[in-house]
Amino acid sequence: MNEDAVCDPTYARMDELLELLTKSKALHVMLVLDQHVRPMRFTHLKRHVDGTSTTVSRRLKELQAYGLIEQVDDDETSGSYALTEKAKTLSPIFHTLFDWVAAQPS
Repeated sequence: MNEDAVCDPTYARMDELLELLTKSKALHVMLVLDQHVRPMRFTHLKRHVDGTSTTVSRRLKELQAYGLIEQVDDDETSGSYALTEKAKTLSPIFHTLFDWVAAQPS
């Protein structure tokens, strides 16, 4: 391999995404939001994720800063969270990964 070759910057972006998604409850938050058709309020999401308020709040802020989650502020779902269109493109990957893990012996 040529030592002068420049590393593809996509690897760094992939590392950044994986670092975020592997934080406590981050992937779980994404999966729960992906499975719900409508945006979810914080308390409902927290219950489904089974995490502390602090952890869920931190993950929501981090995922929001990365552009994967948005806070919905319309009359019907004010203060709720949903996946962004960008995040919805990850859905097939999440489902494949979830199915793969579910198929493995315990």
